[in-house]
Amino acid sequence: MDFLKEQEKIIQNVLTKLGYEIEEVTIEGNNRKDLGEFQYNGMMSLAKKYHQNPIEMATKVAEELQKEPSFEKVTVAGPGFLNITFSIQSLIEKIEEIRKSKEYLSPLPKKKIVIDYGGPNVAKVLHVGHLRSANIGESLKRLAKALGYEVIADIHLGDYGLQMGMIMLEIQTRYPNLSCFQENFHEEFVKDLPITNDDLIDLYPIASSKAKEQEEIMNQAREITYKLQQNHPGYKALWRSIMEISLKDMKEIYQLLSVSFDLWKGESDAETFIPEMIEDLRKKGLVTQSEGAEIIEVAEKEDKIAVPPLLLIKSNKTVSYETTDLATIWDRMKNLHPDEIWYVTDKRQELHFTQVFRAAKKAKIVNDQTKLEFIGFGTMNGNDGKPFKTREGGIMTLRNLIALVKEAVEKKIIPSITGKEREELASTIAIGTIKFADLLSQRSTDYIFDIEKFSDTSGKTGPFILYSTIRMRSLLKKAKEMGIENPKMTQLKNNGDKKVLIQTLTLRKTLENALKQKSLHEIANFLYLLNNTYNNFYAENRILTESDKNVRESWVALTEYVYEINQLLLNILAIEIPTRM
Repeated sequence: MDFLKEQEKIIQNVLTKLGYEIEEVTIEGNNRKDLGEFQYNGMMSLAKKYHQNPIEMATKVAEELQKEPSFEKVTVAGPGFLNITFSIQSLIEKIEEIRKSKEYLSPLPKKKIVIDYGGPNVAKVLHVGHLRSANIGESLKRLAKALGYEVIADIHLGDYGLQMGMIMLEIQTRYPNLSCFQENFHEEFVKDLPITNDDLIDLYPIASSKAKEQEEIMNQAREITYKLQQNHPGYKALWRSIMEISLKDMKEIYQLLSVSFDLWKGESDAETFIPEMIEDLRKKGLVTQSEGAEIIEVAEKEDKIAVPPLLLIKSNKTVSYETTDLATIWDRMKNLHPDEIWYVTDKRQELHFTQVFRAAKKAKIVNDQTKLEFIGFGTMNGNDGKPFKTREGGIMTLRNLIALVKEAVEKKIIPSITGKEREELASTIAIGTIKFADLLSQRSTDYIFDIEKFSDTSGKTGPFILYSTIRMRSLLKKAKEMGIENPKMTQLKNNGDKKVLIQTLTLRKTLENALKQKSLHEIANFLYLLNNTYNNFYAENRILTESDKNVRESWVALTEYVYEINQLLLNILAIEIPTRM
């Protein structure tokens, strides 16, 4: 149990002793630090329940708490607020207990989670629109694992829809003599395919534009899509070859971002399950005909907006995006047996997932206990408030974004470093800059990515956190050279050092709330507040030249503790710490 939970339990026991029943006590950080470090605001509701004066009740509780060694001072303010200051010695003892065990986080009850957080389309460039799903999904995965959950991450590629038919048609138009377009073709891959990943990226917008402008071309693309879904040997081989080319580049970019997946599945992997699922849906009487298509009604009486039916099979007999998502849930429930499935995607897809989730529940593809959760996010915008683009107005690829931030980092943060090290440091710092800015922003809102602002080493930025962390590491190295090894915290001066300890106390509560709300900005904000508090302490005290040996060693131990928390949280945010800045 962490320190705050222990103190909350003490308050609960005191309330029980005084005859007040309460299920849970929660203490919060106090905005008025001059009155107390923490505050308990529950006395007013208890007073209402027991028809008593809240100030008199709070005074009795304060008197009892003053008898506890961990409470240095407890006062009553306003209509019954309890302002609490903890003893510095009780904090030291608890922190030393944590440091000795290295158990910064005790696990939550076991759960198995599947997180779907990639979703890029094969043969299309990874751009800024893919950034947030990668960052948020990866951090949620790491957070859930840190708190004891079993997590399976699936990229869920867009690899089977109409866009693939369009690309294949364009390839067929340009290279009609390829082996895969000939009769009696039965190879697994197309060995004579003269196409690179850059070619694929150029092909899609051309193919899409042609299909949208000419109905005949669109129909041909739909026909190819249908044949692909029916396992036509040539198109299937071409599909495998396109996948091989596209995934190589995709994996390189995700690796740059420190994003990884346990499963590299896509819409195509749902193919195996679609026939049995559709048969099951029909047997249950959930499928109806509509203008040559097959649908499932998912609207409910309580709906405040119209929820259209889920399109199961299109009139041209191809399956829809909704169908492959539904079959993917079928697959996950049958083979992975998760307690929850999280979908991290653009908030504009909420209606789509409402349809899919309702169909899954209605068809009992998931049981009543299984939670399906849509985790929507806003867009990353430029200084003009519009989706982030290149100076020419084109789409901003992830590679281009990283290059732009690297350029700013090289000029502002590492101007004197040269050679291979400069390239490596610039890349690490740039990606940390991008990721921290992205995760600091409220998940569900749009935000402006200002390169100049976010690449600064002061303020709420990635470089500020990274520089602070590196400075701690440097101090610890110097302390070791001075013979201070395995330092213990025994004595503090209450000269900024206690403020640092107080700041660390909300670590577990912050992480649990971040997991509950799926809000990584709470972790990013915690990191900023902790490092800002530590840096103020660092500026006010000469840690390694402090005359009192016990205090000096305690300050080194405090630095080590904050450094380890930084490592833990930066790892959860999938941000790498550079060797120097």
